[in-house]
Amino acid sequence: MKVTTTWKEALAFDANADGHIVRLDTTKEGGGLDSGMSPKKMLLASLCGCSGMDVVDILQKMKVHFTQLEITAEAEQTDEHPKVFKSIELVYHCNVSAEDEDKFKRAVNLSMEKYCGISAMLAKHCAINYQTVLID
Repeated sequence: MKVTTTWKEALAFDANADGHIVRLDTTKEGGGLDSGMSPKKMLLASLCGCSGMDVVDILQKMKVHFTQLEITAEAEQTDEHPKVFKSIELVYHCNVSAEDEDKFKRAVNLSMEKYCGISAMLAKHCAINYQTVLID
């Protein structure tokens, strides 16, 4: 696995992996261009994406019907440098039927406890709490 990250201007960088380019930046107040996600927000997005891919795959294998899945992540950081995550709260919102709620919870648990590599790495350094919510 390889990613090449290239400085563009101010504090903006483009990360390139196999031709897929993602902008990393910070706010204008922080000296950036506000042209992309900050690295820490990208890390939270990676956690959501990694686990979300697991959940979708598992639900599809369970033959659970759904058309919406949204995962929100909020992290609390330390006050001192380096500012690292103290804890992460994840909320999985999905429109599975009430009859499939247990399967949805099982899919999320499997992702967080067994399959999601990003979760496994982050959990070595901070608490990750998660919950599921059914949506219409």
